[in-house]
Amino acid sequence: MCPYFFMKRICFKNRILELDGVPLIMGILNVTPDSFYDGGRYFDRSRAEERAFRLVEEGADLLDIGGESTRPGSDSVTPEEEIRRVVPLIEFLAGRIPIPISIDTYKAEVARVSLQAGAEMINDISGLTFDPDLVSVVAESGVPVVLMHTLGRPQVMQENPVYRDLIAEIKEFLAGAIQKAERSGVRPENIIIDPGIGFGKTMEHNLEIINRLADFQALGKPVMVGPSRKSFVGKILDEPVDERLEGTLAAVAIAAWNGAEIIRVHDVRAARKVVRIVTAIKNVKREKLALSEVDG
Repeated sequence: MCPYFFMKRICFKNRILELDGVPLIMGILNVTPDSFYDGGRYFDRSRAEERAFRLVEEGADLLDIGGESTRPGSDSVTPEEEIRRVVPLIEFLAGRIPIPISIDTYKAEVARVSLQAGAEMINDISGLTFDPDLVSVVAESGVPVVLMHTLGRPQVMQENPVYRDLIAEIKEFLAGAIQKAERSGVRPENIIIDPGIGFGKTMEHNLEIINRLADFQALGKPVMVGPSRKSFVGKILDEPVDERLEGTLAAVAIAAWNGAEIIRVHDVRAARKVVRIVTAIKNVKREKLALSEVDG
């Protein structure tokens, strides 16, 4: 059980990560042939291992390993294939890197085997909606879980996504996912939420989410976002995926300013520098506010 403190924290089996005002950086490692940015780059086992150590060196607080692309229009793979891609890597890295490993999957069997191999966290893009058995795996294992909002499966989620009230509908979805998880035995302190940038959203939707991230804090859970090199950045800048670093970092800065507590990125070193600057500026603002209140 995670010890109670006023400060938010993420509790793993043998370690605790404090959410102390400086956003945690989750490094992305896709061992897939078809992910939108790094698909194929780390499909080779030795290159994947090298990349994992590099992300740790760059300052990642968490490592998120995925074995199935969830880019818009992507096809799903079987649990067996996903396990074949991720489990040997997790087994190799567990105990060799000093940060927790997250498994990016919505499949119960993949999550179960990955946790047995050494993963300590589950990142579910479906918010417990794609596989009804996943919530039991989360509850029984006692690990932290990210519950993300998506509007349908990756194959169709970008086909004219429409909302009556974007933020209210995402919050309603996430509140339902939280309720389902907690009723199924998932510890309340183990739940992290993600509004799902790029998952069934237009460019305008993504911008509104980043602008209104603070609204999601009303749900009482740590908020994670993943703006890294996504299509909304490319549309604004008219740039291909390899030229979206600066745009991504701008989104990271605004997300950090607006209350994101975990930021999931490909470019860990650069994102780490950005959140340090944002945090320093926010702390000065808080200190000045506190002084003014004392003087008043």
